[in-house]
Amino acid sequence: QVQLVESGGGLVQAGGSLRLSCAASRRPFSSYTMGWFRQAPGGGREFVARITWSGRTDYGDSVKGRFTISRDSTKSTVDLQMNSLKPEDTATYYCAAGFLGSSVSSSYEYWGQGTQVTVSS
Repeated sequence: QVQLVESGGGLVQAGGSLRLSCAASRRPFSSYTMGWFRQAPGGGREFVARITWSGRTDYGDSVKGRFTISRDSTKSTVDLQMNSLKPEDTATYYCAAGFLGSSVSSSYEYWGQGTQVTVSS
């Protein structure tokens, strides 16, 4: 069982930045693909970014060029740096872990509880 705990959400003005962090409770953390998803009220769960065990990264089209995902295997953490935030980025952001994690949420076995990001205009 892997427990994931997100932190770093909050309220920010449009154009600002936030950094989300996700801490995993067990090793081998490095075996998992780590992903970030988000869900706005009334919407589905949207793929944001993922990073594989080898460091390959992928991003959703709506965040490319603005968000950066990174991982620190020594600390079992994965971060999401979010720049140039827009009101439409407002959502609950979830960290996820999966051996074969992709851009599809069902490919992840473990999920965090979510952290709220609100971007004001």
